Amino acid sequence: MKIPTYDDIRKAHQRIDSEVHRTPVLTSSDINEMTGCHLYFKCENFQKTGAFKFRGATNAVISMTETGALEGVATHSSGNHAAALALAAKKRGIGCYIAMPHTAPKNKIAAVKSYGGKITFCEPTLLSREETLVKIIRETGSAFVHPYDNFNVICGQGTAAKELLEDCPGLEALFVPVGGGGILSGSAISAKAMQKGIRVYGCEPAGADDAYRSFQSRKIIPSVNPCTIADGLLTSLSEMTFSIMMNQVDEIFTVSEKHIITAMQLIWERMKIIVEPSAAVAFAVVMQNPDLMKGIKAGVMLTGGNADLFNLPFAKK
Repeated sequence: MKIPTYDDIRKAHQRIDSEVHRTPVLTSSDINEMTGCHLYFKCENFQKTGAFKFRGATNAVISMTETGALEGVATHSSGNHAAALALAAKKRGIGCYIAMPHTAPKNKIAAVKSYGGKITFCEPTLLSREETLVKIIRETGSAFVHPYDNFNVICGQGTAAKELLEDCPGLEALFVPVGGGGILSGSAISAKAMQKGIRVYGCEPAGADDAYRSFQSRKIIPSVNPCTIADGLLTSLSEMTFSIMMNQVDEIFTVSEKHIITAMQLIWERMKIIVEPSAAVAFAVVMQNPDLMKGIKAGVMLTGGNADLFNLPFAKK
């Protein structure tokens, strides 16, 4: 198993630079005062397709040979990776086929279709997603681009943290949501290479805490029946992302649904930007651990903004 290095991420950044947005880093004096920290939010909600996933998908698609890309690409995804891969494939002029749970948010289904992705719906289980994907690949001959267990995908995801550290040198900590571990892995590699002494924290819903339990036990514990509004953080770690996490990540924190909703609402209200629940998890960790975080200069990865505007958790009575 080949593990990405910072040099691999640097090369990926050069490769995708003209295709992706260099997203802004925002601050909020209100939030800094509220948390007692100096927080720098990397706004991947402003990335193309509305999430960091476009970085990894673009790097993976660009890196494919002409022969390898001939029959298009395929994946399984509940939303953001599917949309990212569909747009990356469209830009290269190849097909994109998606195995997608029928329970996926309607706005994410619509986004995939708008980018030209061809969806086959399946049950909301990993087994069903994988079985449906096998059938798709058998019928189309397309190449599988895994949402996170993919060398080029991880390298692409690591470019977001690279930009953050270039724009905000001297960060003492970096908070990154973790589902399958692609963005956490890439971010940790970049951060540890670029900033001496920086601590990298994975951030996870308590209702989908397989990464936390895996980190504590030092072995992969699969995600089984996760229950959280953070729909982008439901998947299990892979051998590659787990290996990187154990070597580069300092700690995994979990947060309650209440804190995720509060964090999401505060970002909307105080920063005037849209983030989805999964993207609010990193800020929720900061809020839930005020004594540990007090006074630090930290980066917070806002991973995406594809919120379901008709199903906002803080708008429910």
